[in-house]
Amino acid sequence: MRLDWSIAPGWARRLGGAALDLVYPPTCLACGAATEAEGGLCPRCWGAMAFIERPFCERLGVPFSADLGDGLISPEAAADPPAYDRARAVVVFADGPARDLVHHLKYGDRPDLAWPMGRWMARAGRDVLAGADAVIPVPMHRGRLWSRRFNQAAALAQAVAETAGVPLEATTLARVKATRPQVGLSRAERAANLQGAFRAPKGAFAGRAVVLVDDVATTGATLNAAARALRRAGAARVDALVFARVVSHGPLTI
Repeated sequence: MRLDWSIAPGWARRLGGAALDLVYPPTCLACGAATEAEGGLCPRCWGAMAFIERPFCERLGVPFSADLGDGLISPEAAADPPAYDRARAVVVFADGPARDLVHHLKYGDRPDLAWPMGRWMARAGRDVLAGADAVIPVPMHRGRLWSRRFNQAAALAQAVAETAGVPLEATTLARVKATRPQVGLSRAERAANLQGAFRAPKGAFAGRAVVLVDDVATTGATLNAAARALRRAGAARVDALVFARVVSHGPLTI
């Protein structure tokens, strides 16, 4: 059984990690190959990660194939603006180590992955975290949380908040509707499935800038639904930060 260092204070993680290195050799977070230090990837997995760097769409955070200047948005963002202001992601979600990390965290009883993944997210989201008043995880409905016993978004949000020095507010936004799984649904079906799924008390985020955290953005339906609930609760700015995002047709071109 793995120790869940993601919920421990920073000093305890460092001390615990050093102690474990004496007993267990450091291994790659994605594939388990030997590495020089704990909490990282082996060269093969690192090389297979499609990290998202500029140039990218300022609204959706999806990568462009060419740099045509700062502040540009994608045709998708212009045609169908998201409910949030900006989104940032660490990596493109694809087969390989990116998918492995997300699935290990979400389904593989690996909550210890939340800390290194959250640190990467904090770096990728430096601009949206600057000036933020709170980090908000996308909540899980209590029925699903009971069966799964772990909300990966909450664990990632804790790591992001601690790394960035932004307060974590993990309980004010609630998932009040038990939606069916999104897997296999179209973009329109996903959006309809999530209508009315989230709620926050009126005025709870009045005038505040918040960063919404989740593990993966697919069509953006979940982030949009949660962002609308935060807007209704008075948030002045809602940005989104995920570990990975789906880019359906590869890097976008302008």
